[in-house]
Parts: sequence; C-alpha cells; structure tokens
Amino acid sequence: MKINDIANQLVTAGKGIMAADRPSPAFHNLLRSEGIAVDEDAYRNWSELLFLAPGLNESVSGIIMTDEQARLAGSGGDSLIEQVIERGMIPGISPSKGMVTLAGSAGETVGSGLDGLRERLAEYAEMGLGFSKWRAAFQIGPGTPSYYAIEANAYVMAQVAALSQEAGIAPIVEPEVMLWGDHNIERCFAVTEWVLSRTFEALYLHRVDLEGTLVKASMVLSGNECAEQADVDAVAEQTVKVFRRQIPAAIPGIVFLSGGQSDYHATARLNAMNANYELPWKLSFSYARALQREPMAIWRNRAANVPAAQAALLHRARMNGLAALGLWTEELEGEAVAS
Repeated sequence: MKINDIANQLVTAGKGIMAADRPSPAFHNLLRSEGIAVDEDAYRNWSELLFLAPGLNESVSGIIMTDEQARLAGSGGDSLIEQVIERGMIPGISPSKGMVTLAGSAGETVGSGLDGLRERLAEYAEMGLGFSKWRAAFQIGPGTPSYYAIEANAYVMAQVAALSQEAGIAPIVEPEVMLWGDHNIERCFAVTEWVLSRTFEALYLHRVDLEGTLVKASMVLSGNECAEQADVDAVAEQTVKVFRRQIPAAIPGIVFLSGGQSDYHATARLNAMNANYELPWKLSFSYARALQREPMAIWRNRAANVPAAQAALLHRARMNGLAALGLWTEELEGEAVAS
C-alpha cells in the first residue's frame, strides 16, 4: 500500500487511532501506582486486551505500538501484528527511544533514536507496520518553549518523517503543546501557531510528501492550572483557527492526542470541531488515556475482567468515532451508562 493510501485509510470517516505505545517499564510503574499487581505476562495481556477487542476495527483504523509490542505473540502464540492486520487495522510504530534533555537548554527535551533509524524502519516495513509516530513535547512557561527547542524538535520530526517515507511507512508528526501550567488559551494559541509554523517549514525543507503524512496535534486549551478555563466551543474555535493558519490542506488528516483531558472533554471538543466547521482535512483521534483509562481501571490485571474492560474500550472508541463525524451527543453516553 502506498503511503498516501495508508494516511487516508488511517483517517477513514468515523475512525481514529489508538495510541498504545507505553513502554513496558512505564506501564508496570503505572500499574503499581494504581495498586495493581504486576506479573511477567501483564504487558502482553494488556496489549492483547487492547489489540484484539472484538469489534474494535469498527471505530479504530490503526494502533500505535512499541517495538516490544510489535514483536509480541499473543497467548495463543500468534503474532499480535498479524492479528491486528487480520482484523482490518493498520499497525504502527513509535520508534523513539525516549525523551532526552536538549543540550544547552534549560531542561527542554528532544526525542532520541535517530541512530540506526533508517535500518529499523526498513525492518518495521518488512514486519508489516504501516505508519510511524514521533513526538515532540513543548512546555509553556516563563521563556519556554524556546526558539532553540522548537527548531531542534522540528528538525528531528522532519528527519523521521522523511526516513519513514523512504521506507514506505506513512509518518505521523506529533508536536505536542502540553496542557500543564497556568497559561490562558491565548498563550496556548500563540505557542501552537509558532510550533506548527516551524514544524511545517522543516517538513518542506526535508522534502516530506504532505499527502502521505498525518499530524497528531494537541488542542488549543487553557492550562490545567489556569483560573479561567475555556469552554468547549472556545477550544473548538481556537483550535480550528490555528490549524487553518498553519496546516496545509494537502495533509489528509489531523488526529488529536488527549494530553491529560478527561474522557468527556476529549470527545466533546473533537465533536464540536467536526459538527460546527467545514474543514479541509479529516479531524479524528489518536487517544491513549482517553480510550484506556476506564478499561484499565476495570481490568486490574485479572483475566475475569477482560470482557468488561474490552466493552469499556469499545464504548469509548465508538463515542470518539461518532465525534469524528460530528454526531456524538451527551445522551449517547447516558444511554451506555443506563444499559
């Protein structure tokens, strides 16, 4: 499949992406913090619960995996990648080796893992992985993000995108402007506009095919500690405004990260954009916590809880699939609770 076809399939109407690329050490730490017992099969069992949930492909087009997950076999001995493909979804890879401190900065970060990436991407393509995702994270604060950090991260994201396309893998670039802080929505808008502007300049300079690229973006939000929280309509308006200014129409789609939002807000804000605006790109989701928070609370690493946890996952995926069409309503959430 050509990269342009992969990118378009990932934003099929009413479908989005599930981000499941939490490395096993971080996953195990999360379980312990929630008081959930950890065993040697926990990571595989959780990955299998997510990837093989019956009917997931009705609302999910692709799944972002870690390198470890891409090499896992399920409890029946079959490759998880192959089972995802058989279910009509596209497996993707997060090839970063983690965030490191950007030398010469005041604690700002950049993704690591460029060394040997060309060879790793070629291997991932042979394994059947169809897309990549590379994250940059920008903290709003006094003097941050800096011009230096934005330029460095834009360069790395563009390098990864170009190498991905060379391997026949569609890239997702993720310039996340983080939620944490006391900044207002206007400050978030200004930073997001700056970050997107420099990211697309870097993609152009690296000769990245925009028609075969997706953007994983953060919404324009008030900081989580800001006294005045923008409402759903304001978030939708400001997010669409900044995208129209900085994201070319050649991009097939923009998929949102949840970034610490509640499940409700991640869905409601996505729905407001799709319901109220005519847009040149598909707007959908690439959520991790906003899909998996409730399922994990139900699962607790117990086999008996898997069906209920999968049902919760399917519900959240369906709600966000409807939001990607602008068809979600609060009443649909209530009906699910009532049933």
